[in-house]
Amino acid sequence: MSNFSKKTWEQIHSIFYPRSIAVVGANKVKGTVPSDIFYNILKADFQGILYPVSPKEQFIASVKSYKYVVDIPDAVDIAILVFPSSVCHMAMEQCGQKGIKSMIIISAGFKEVGGAGIDRENQIKDIAKKYGISFIGPNCLGVINTDPNCMMNASFAREMPDAGSIGFISQSGALCTAVLDYARAKHIGFSKFVSFGNKADINEIDLLMYLKNDPQTKVILMYLEEVSDGQALMGIAQEIISETGKPILALKSGRTSEGASAAASHTGALAGSDEVCDAAFEQAGIIRCENIEEMFNYAIAFAYQPLPQSNRVAIITNAGGPGVLATDMAIKSGLELAKFSEETTKALKKSLPVTANIKNPVDVIGDARADRYVTSLTSILKDKSVDGAMVILTPQSMTDIVNIADEISKIAKESPKPFLTSFMGASDVAAGIDIIQKRNIPHYQLPEDMCKSFAAAYNFKKRLGTKISPLEIFEDVDSKTAKSILKKAASEGRKFLTEEEGIKILDSYKLPVLPNGLAKSEDEAAMIAEKIGFPVVLKIMSEDIVHKFDVGGVRLNLNSIEEVRTAYGEMMRNVKAAMPEARIKGILVQKMVKGGEEVIIGLKRDYTFGPVIMFGLGGIFVEVLKDVKFRVIPVAKETIYEMIREIKSYHLLTGARGRSKKDIDSVVNCIQRISQLAVDCPQIKELDINPLLVQDEGGGCFVTDTKIML
Repeated sequence: MSNFSKKTWEQIHSIFYPRSIAVVGANKVKGTVPSDIFYNILKADFQGILYPVSPKEQFIASVKSYKYVVDIPDAVDIAILVFPSSVCHMAMEQCGQKGIKSMIIISAGFKEVGGAGIDRENQIKDIAKKYGISFIGPNCLGVINTDPNCMMNASFAREMPDAGSIGFISQSGALCTAVLDYARAKHIGFSKFVSFGNKADINEIDLLMYLKNDPQTKVILMYLEEVSDGQALMGIAQEIISETGKPILALKSGRTSEGASAAASHTGALAGSDEVCDAAFEQAGIIRCENIEEMFNYAIAFAYQPLPQSNRVAIITNAGGPGVLATDMAIKSGLELAKFSEETTKALKKSLPVTANIKNPVDVIGDARADRYVTSLTSILKDKSVDGAMVILTPQSMTDIVNIADEISKIAKESPKPFLTSFMGASDVAAGIDIIQKRNIPHYQLPEDMCKSFAAAYNFKKRLGTKISPLEIFEDVDSKTAKSILKKAASEGRKFLTEEEGIKILDSYKLPVLPNGLAKSEDEAAMIAEKIGFPVVLKIMSEDIVHKFDVGGVRLNLNSIEEVRTAYGEMMRNVKAAMPEARIKGILVQKMVKGGEEVIIGLKRDYTFGPVIMFGLGGIFVEVLKDVKFRVIPVAKETIYEMIREIKSYHLLTGARGRSKKDIDSVVNCIQRISQLAVDCPQIKELDINPLLVQDEGGGCFVTDTKIML
């Protein structure tokens, strides 16, 4: 059992491998869900005993029917509930009395309809808890297991899918039917196929835990509308990938960012739900897909072929244009065109016409028949500098499509290197595509999709070899001071800390804050400025003022005592005029640092994934350019460096166009410390350090402005 799952492996296994099934609510009315569920189990050659339960029928399809589930004389492993939602609780109660510990509740009319449906769902959850029942649903399509030892189609899908090595779990039943139809047309098979609906009991974490240990499953696909537990999802995904090497591909709906405009900080405004989900999936190793087609494009590359050992590929085509398109996408996707050995070059030159291009991409010319593809592929796949092949075919009058498909399929089956194909077109190439797909060779209608799929497999392989160091815990922090400040603010019912309080918290976690002091008069301001040295900045301190610039509450680059005194008086008058009701604690006098690159570090607590850290280009352009990236806390040092490298303006920090290289290591240290602060102090809802001024390499960085929201 995984630490992330609330169910044991045995509890889930009993649903996938029952020895006996009771369809509770079955009937004889063809075309209805209760009837289709029963007949689907019957037609799929289920390797167990099937019991229809129907108050009105004595038999269904020559199978003896029982009025109530408690009337069945033998033990029942699993009940499939297809009664209307209004009576499901009564049927479930009887299942509990019968001693049935596993159920699939197909019926709709629960939480998804709101109102009384929520009460009905809570009612069945209570009954399940009372009898120790584990169940999938309600409001789901059902469960399919293609293992010949079981052969269970406990769903109302139109047909039993082919057996395969892809496990698919989905929150949407309607999407499942579309997926099954799409996969059937492309001869894509499944190991397990689950629609889990409202996930009132068993959820995606439990199912992922099961598929982790399922020997029939090589690749895991999932569709989610909401994430039950973000941290658990990330944890189980990392566990699956690191321990089994099984890739996880995901479709997650809800890509819009709601409520961002109401956020009080830059981080809150930029860290929409979808941005955080993207970051969390990437951090966990989950490959997020844009649509069903992309998901299956990637899935067949993972399921049918070995992972590429490098990004060095060879492209073979019978048309120059598609070869160029494939080359462009290969390079854009991070692949590299392999440079052939002298031996390979000689072999290609000998076997291909003089008009053929024997460099990568190899063009075997439009009149090529199977022999040219075979000799080219055989030579290329033997080359040690090639770690994968991609084959393109366009239908021309002399092209023997079926024979080429047959021959290259044989080569692909024997090759230890990944092999992808793209027969471009539709009707003319249909017979060849059918041969390729039936033999489980990845096929793509467009060469660009083929290249992206190869790149996805390579990137996953590369990730498997990445080592993550243990989290660094800083012992020099003063968490008591931070918690004391936060506790005081909370007791006063405040939503925001003053910047003075924020600076004290950051200082307690050894972030590089600038020398400062709070002044309550012109004389105090002048004295503090003289002590810390010029130039200085003045900032109004008030728990009622969040955006200080808007009310004239910031003065920069003050270089003398006289300038400080004058600025102090003017600021007090301006702020009182703009916000007469604001409670002013004083004015913060802070050392001003010139130069350096402006970046932002932010923190936000996400409802699903917990604390999230943000890094990006800072200053006044942060919400205009939105050049930021996110990671979920806790975050390892390697992941922080990766996040920093991902921003578009990264080269500004590394010395682009004659600029000096900046102290990235000091930024990483700041992010690590903010991450520890987030874990230690859950009262912090949002935090911005903007800008953090990053000096030249070795010069560190400085916090110039901070905002903390409770």
